[in-house]
Amino acid sequence: MSQHRYLLTEDRIPERWYNIAADLPTPMPPPLAPDGSPLTPDMMTPIFPMELILQEVSQERFITIPDPVREMYALWRPTPLYRAVNWEKALGTDCKIFYKYEGVSPAGSHKPNTSVPQAYYNAQAGVKRLSTETGAGQWGSSLSMACQLYGLECKVYMVRVSYDSKPYRRLMMETWGGTCVASPSNETNAGRAILAEHPDSTGSLGIAISEAVEDAATREDTNYALGSVLNHVLLHQTVVGQEAVEQMKMAGAEPDVVIGSSPASPSRSWPRSSPARTSR
Repeated sequence: MSQHRYLLTEDRIPERWYNIAADLPTPMPPPLAPDGSPLTPDMMTPIFPMELILQEVSQERFITIPDPVREMYALWRPTPLYRAVNWEKALGTDCKIFYKYEGVSPAGSHKPNTSVPQAYYNAQAGVKRLSTETGAGQWGSSLSMACQLYGLECKVYMVRVSYDSKPYRRLMMETWGGTCVASPSNETNAGRAILAEHPDSTGSLGIAISEAVEDAATREDTNYALGSVLNHVLLHQTVVGQEAVEQMKMAGAEPDVVIGSSPASPSRSWPRSSPARTSR
């Protein structure tokens, strides 16, 4: 019988995040402020805690994962690596196909890998409340879960079309104590401006981001949290790749191609050359 699952014990949860910025042949250009100038760390302090800002600009190859974060990771990590034997048969391929299953997290996706450390660092900085946006709802539910773990309030601006069509995602956020509102909303200047011009707006992720950032920037007790794109978010996702490296060794396979799931996907997290999830 072919082996289908490759499992690691809790003591194999990675102790460090891998920062690909240290290994890029050409440094990434700095993010830009609204006026087009390079964004400096001090400009980010109104919405991010200093520890996350330092991770955002770090050139260190590895950053230690705090023990309290690893303890929370242990609620669902390490996640299993599966070999998709039946898929291989259906395709008629002689390749071995593997997938890393992040759906075992409480929120059902890979996003708690970053929502947990983000909530942790904010709580350590004395922040009482986080605001964020969500599209389909996976990030909103993940951050609501993390805020519940660390005693923070959570405000989620959910794109209107998803708010109306995905009530169970809203319910998940509310079960973890988050407050979810449809975006555009009447709770921010950005939302009110959109509604004044387009009262039937179904919203967009950009509008929801504008509302969440405004919420954080106008309240002293609130910071902003983002579930993708930023370096510290991608950094936190590297726990997936580090586990997968060990599991692929267990499978005796050397990967050729890796396929990630989103801007915050595990494809960013494989700390070696020629990464992959398929192997001959």
